[in-house]
Amino acid sequence: MKIGLLTSGGDAPGMNAAIRSVVRTAIYHDHQVYGFKRGYLGLMNGEYLRMDSRRVGGILSRGGTILLTSRAPEFKLEEGVSKGVSVIREAGLDALIVIGGNGSQTGAYEIFKQGIPVIGIASTIDNDLWGTDKTIGFDTAVNNAMDAVDKIRDTATSHERVFVVEVMGRDVGFIAMHCGVAVGADEIIIPEIPYDLSKLSLKIKDAFMLGKKHFIIVLAEGVDKAPQFCQKLYEVSGIEPKISTLGYLQRGGDPTYTDRFLATTFGNYAVKALMEGQSGKIVGIRHHQLTLIDMKDSVGKVKKVNTSLYDLTEILSI
Repeated sequence: MKIGLLTSGGDAPGMNAAIRSVVRTAIYHDHQVYGFKRGYLGLMNGEYLRMDSRRVGGILSRGGTILLTSRAPEFKLEEGVSKGVSVIREAGLDALIVIGGNGSQTGAYEIFKQGIPVIGIASTIDNDLWGTDKTIGFDTAVNNAMDAVDKIRDTATSHERVFVVEVMGRDVGFIAMHCGVAVGADEIIIPEIPYDLSKLSLKIKDAFMLGKKHFIIVLAEGVDKAPQFCQKLYEVSGIEPKISTLGYLQRGGDPTYTDRFLATTFGNYAVKALMEGQSGKIVGIRHHQLTLIDMKDSVGKVKKVNTSLYDLTEILSI
């Protein structure tokens, strides 16, 4: 087989490990891999190169993606998909592997519907791809956020401050929830759970009256931006928190063990799935077992946070 490969959408630590695994598994089984640069944009423009074992040497531990990535609004249109499919056929490719999250897998599904064998690999720091327990990049993003909040707590305690730490999570609160639990945040604000500023204000005041030296609020960006959230809290309570917006540092850095291992096994499984004639599927993991998720069942859906974790935070933040 001649297999096309691309990374699309937001970069996620572990993408390089998945690229390495796909390329070397394919070569081991006497197949060829051609990498498209800049995701669907490179696919539409026919920007690809032959991948060999040496090209993917030394990338296992690196964040980001050596194939680069981009947003490609044109690919959401029928003309963009048709252009991409034409490039695949003109290049003589037999199949395509797409590493990415919800938007990327939606694009992969459109290619599949045009008769091209496609396998997706679940990769997004948001961990919101439906059908898989974990996605590549989530563990590293949470660890990055956790490390930052641990450092912020030192300053918050020294100055007896309230801090609002804004983390990524436009539509879902996986990073905020898991980071918040792991750092012992006093409050976690996510899109899935309504919040009450009056109750939060009382909680903060009671905490300091009981002798707490800091109050850490982890805020998912999809709820509100930190400056706006803090202004609303100030108007209700007179409390003026300090702000730390973590931003893109959550995406960067060396992938954790979990993401390297997950990406390596996902990439290997994707090539094997193509060899077995599978298509229109996304490689994910459920109950610690690798699995193939039907794209038609996954696209258009968003996995939601286990909100029972919020109750745990309420119990432990006293």
